[in-house]
Amino acid sequence: MTTPPCSNRFAALQRIQTQAYRKAPAIRDIYERANMAPADLCGASDLARLPVTTKDQLLALQRAHPPFGGFLAADTHDIRRIFVSPGPIYEPELSSDVTGRGFAQVFNQAGIGPGDRVLNTWSYHLVPAGLLLDQGIASTGATIIPCGPGGAEQQAQLILELDITCICASTSFFITLIETLERMGYQLPRDWRVKNAMLGGEMGNWMHKRRDLEQRYAINTFSAYATGDFGLIGYEQDGLEGYRIHPERLVQVCDPVSGEPLPVGSTGEIVVTTLESGWPLVRFGTGDVAQALSQTEDGLVDRIGLLQGRVGQGVKVREVFVYPRNIEELLSRVPEINRAQLVVETLGHRETMTLRAELKPKGTPANVEAHLADAFKQVTRLKLDNIEWLEVGQLAEGDPTLVDRKHAQA
Repeated sequence: MTTPPCSNRFAALQRIQTQAYRKAPAIRDIYERANMAPADLCGASDLARLPVTTKDQLLALQRAHPPFGGFLAADTHDIRRIFVSPGPIYEPELSSDVTGRGFAQVFNQAGIGPGDRVLNTWSYHLVPAGLLLDQGIASTGATIIPCGPGGAEQQAQLILELDITCICASTSFFITLIETLERMGYQLPRDWRVKNAMLGGEMGNWMHKRRDLEQRYAINTFSAYATGDFGLIGYEQDGLEGYRIHPERLVQVCDPVSGEPLPVGSTGEIVVTTLESGWPLVRFGTGDVAQALSQTEDGLVDRIGLLQGRVGQGVKVREVFVYPRNIEELLSRVPEINRAQLVVETLGHRETMTLRAELKPKGTPANVEAHLADAFKQVTRLKLDNIEWLEVGQLAEGDPTLVDRKHAQA
């Protein structure tokens, strides 16, 4: 009996993973643990035999084998940039990438092109978001204003003076820009030229919020599903629910415990394999939870619904994940603190973070707060909103390090 031929994507996956098997020790170890070789990957069921690699496992491997944990399958001189996501996790961007790791698809799909002026408020510092969006926008022929986050009044002024037609922002910062312009006395949409907004996702009734923004301000909103590990994974298309999966991402929605792929209609962890040859992550668990909505002919997920939450301990705050280990690292950097707990809440349209902390006997808030706020920003890439000082014993030994109250208030 002859073996049926592989689909084009699995044939490409075999080639990429064969190269990775030779060059990347961590990839080779994944196959050896499964008693497989890349040549065995001819369909979705073969791919499912490989174990799921978690973000925590990637982090541990990068600490043991810096900087890339044995997953790099390219020559080091082919690396254009190294991004640093909270953890820290190091993510290479290769010189061969001309699409912003797939983000060109997002802006082409939204009709962005020559004549558009795009205000990009995502961070250009260390994390990949700002630069990957920048490259995706540039590929369309549009003009980019590379602002990064913060400075709402200055950015609001730029929207008017530079005739911005598209804004890329978290939903909360986009609303902050609107409120800033209205507070300055401008009437929207009369006084701006914005027609499109790429918005970051939120938990809760996010689509209702988007529809309201579209109606009130005469704009079109669009979004994408992406991670620092892969760049773009899915994008919105033709008014369909959820995200269409980029053809170079092989997605399975899996049981978060066993790693087994689940059927269409089921909710589970998004597990991704990429056709990117230099950073060839295979069966990588994103930690994000969503529903599989449809399937491709080769047995992989074609479309997923909106994100429904997280597997594990990470909490998403202003589009950046914070983990309990970040708070543990904070304690090592600020020795005056005995215990600490980060509480994340949604107040209005903004996510806020309050650090509840116990000082050691000789510590005083006045001597610690500035150092603490600076250390928190270094560890998480985020600005702390509030510090609540507790009496010794108020924070019990078994209290969780990271508390997420966003879902209760969304």
